[in-house]
Amino acid sequence: MEELRTINAQVNAILWGPYMLLLLIGVGFFYTIKLRGFQLLHFGTWWKATFLSLFHPSKNRHSRSGISPLQAMSTALAGSVGTGNIVGVANAIALGGAGAVFWMWVAALFGMATVLAENVLGVKYRIRKNGHYAGGPMYYIEKGLGCKWLAVVFAVICTLSSLGMGNLTQGNSVAGALRNGFGVPVEISGVILSVLVGFIIFGGIQRIAKFTEKLVPAMTGLFILGVLAVIGFHVRELPNAFGRILTEAFDIQGVAGGFMGYGMSRAIKYGVSRGVFSNEAGLGTSPIVHAAAETDDPYRQGMWGVFQVFIDTIVLCTLMALCLLTCGTANPTLDGIALSTYALSSVLGPFGHVFMSLSIILFAFGTLISWSYYGEQCLGYLTGGKYIKVYRLIYAAVTYIGCVMELSLVWELSDTLNALMAIPNLAALLLLSGKVRYEEMSLPKHILHKRHRSLSR
Repeated sequence: MEELRTINAQVNAILWGPYMLLLLIGVGFFYTIKLRGFQLLHFGTWWKATFLSLFHPSKNRHSRSGISPLQAMSTALAGSVGTGNIVGVANAIALGGAGAVFWMWVAALFGMATVLAENVLGVKYRIRKNGHYAGGPMYYIEKGLGCKWLAVVFAVICTLSSLGMGNLTQGNSVAGALRNGFGVPVEISGVILSVLVGFIIFGGIQRIAKFTEKLVPAMTGLFILGVLAVIGFHVRELPNAFGRILTEAFDIQGVAGGFMGYGMSRAIKYGVSRGVFSNEAGLGTSPIVHAAAETDDPYRQGMWGVFQVFIDTIVLCTLMALCLLTCGTANPTLDGIALSTYALSSVLGPFGHVFMSLSIILFAFGTLISWSYYGEQCLGYLTGGKYIKVYRLIYAAVTYIGCVMELSLVWELSDTLNALMAIPNLAALLLLSGKVRYEEMSLPKHILHKRHRSLSR
């Protein structure tokens, strides 16, 4: 076991080294230029096509056999909004300083362009099978690049990752939060969680989407209220918090003779890596569920991906960061959940611990449900749609195992699998960039309105 851990650590150091981070940011930067800064300069366009459309239910209607664009985004957001929004932000600040938050923003801004491109390709190259749409990197790698073996590699890695990163680790987080926050034995948590997961995922994508459509607003709303209460209590510290974020992001003091200051180097490293871990831009998971949406407009679905990353990182991660920084919780003895809990408890008292446990439970459970669909679709691609029910049974059973076992090695292996997923997906995004065109997005307002109205019928 220790030998496996050592080998994985060496591989992980290479996969998540500076070249991978540069590739992730580079692809996002490439699409930002190609799409003429769409996510930045056309904020109003994608905001109207996504958030403001929530006030017009007809624009998000879906057929009996499919899911709406909103439900697809909710499922993808549930999959990406997880413990990374709590633990990842706290660790980024603890390891990279307040400046890491700035580089999380940079990763998110470029990640919006990456996810937009992923979702456009996901919808363009999807297929219709048994009355439902199926898509994702495995389809646009095979159909767009004509590279079946690489598509198979992605699908295999994603299937394995769904059982590790998507299941075992998330179940473990839920059980730990129930035990620490409410005194529930992990065995009981395992049984209850397995039954709930099985009930939801056996209902297919429609039941998953209906569940996440309700879960995402509830869990994000609860989280925002909690951290805003803490920020509001320390509102006078906000200018100082923003000042630290900006100044420490460009801290050039450090190792003499180096390319950049040690402080700045660490801020970039941990800010970018935790930002990517939070929103999953470039990993290839998002287009799997966005491709299932009942829409014939790949660019509008791409805009839902932009909105997804915006909420995940720009909103939730920023609020968590400000909560920590305004509290002055730069305690070197605390990190991750302990640091976040300390910040919340400093204002909310004993309820801070309960609030943190509840947030972890909801976030991790949402990820648990969404990743089942990612794994199911990848297995379906590999087997021609066979063994889906077997996979669902295994997934529910593995949830129990995750609740009752020590999974430090699984966390480490999952991190490596995520990097292995990203490589073929990022390669496809670059090679298929000709299929994602700004000209198809920059429509006059009256045409855009007409196009959206036709989709809502």
